[in-house]
Amino acid sequence: MRIISGTYKGRRITAPKKLPVRPTTDMAKEALFNIINNLYYFDEISVLDLFSGTGNISYEFGSRGTTEITSVDRDYGCIKFINQTAEDFDLPIKTIKANVFKFLEQTKLKSTIIFADPPYAFSEDEFSKIPELVFANNLLEDGGILIIEHSKHTNLSHLKNFKYFKSYGGNMFSFFEMET
Repeated sequence: MRIISGTYKGRRITAPKKLPVRPTTDMAKEALFNIINNLYYFDEISVLDLFSGTGNISYEFGSRGTTEITSVDRDYGCIKFINQTAEDFDLPIKTIKANVFKFLEQTKLKSTIIFADPPYAFSEDEFSKIPELVFANNLLEDGGILIIEHSKHTNLSHLKNFKYFKSYGGNMFSFFEMET
């Protein structure tokens, strides 16, 4: 995987093969960040990266100037890798080793962007629990968005607070916002 833009543009990061991950493809990540770039100034937002895996999305935000990044994953190897990479690149990433659902039930952390990249094999109930917990616990800042990455075989458009989706190859991003 590589960092698409910002201070570390073009830098490649190689994760250990043993991590239980499926990093977002460079093409899909570039398209996603083009959307985000049109909505926010990276140095003015806070980001919560759920099911962070390799930290791919967190590194991209950090490279573009975001200074408040929290990455949550339940796998110790993933957290260790993110911590080491963040230190190597001097990126302001705080990691939390936790079950994402338990974390969402307990946290008071509010973010501008919450990005979730759960396993594509999640059931519809597991996927729907993410926006349910985010909105029930008021975890988005005013004007914030929740983005869930999933496969083209999963449809989240019926869920509350769903706004739209974008498709890039086999990757889909569903966007959710607080109803106004």
